[in-house]
Amino acid sequence: TGTYYYGLGRRKTSVARVRLFANGSGKLTVNGKDYKTFYSYPLYAQNLELPFEAVGLAGKVDADIKVIGGGLQSGSEACRLGIARALIKMTDSYKPALRSNGYVTRDPRAKERKKPGLKKARRAPQWAKR
Repeated sequence: TGTYYYGLGRRKTSVARVRLFANGSGKLTVNGKDYKTFYSYPLYAQNLELPFEAVGLAGKVDADIKVIGGGLQSGSEACRLGIARALIKMTDSYKPALRSNGYVTRDPRAKERKKPGLKKARRAPQWAKR
């Protein structure tokens, strides 16, 4: 394994722990599988490539990612944030390029809690005037 750069990404209930290995061949593994196998839907797989393309490191860095919780989309977006944070730890000068593409911003949107007296977070029981 050797030395690596660590980044943590979160989205909704997903947590992605990213380890970047600087002199690699572009091998990305998620939970022990190739990222294109794990995220078979192309848009989710592309989320992992975007930060590398933004800084011109596509195919030059290896990443080992562990994802827990959430679904496929939130998992891939958590990976994207984790990769971006690890790249910034690697070289601070990557930050503006990643920031301008929005890869450094943690998406704060999460499921709103259900309130007592309501059916869902905001859905109230049907109301009859008479």
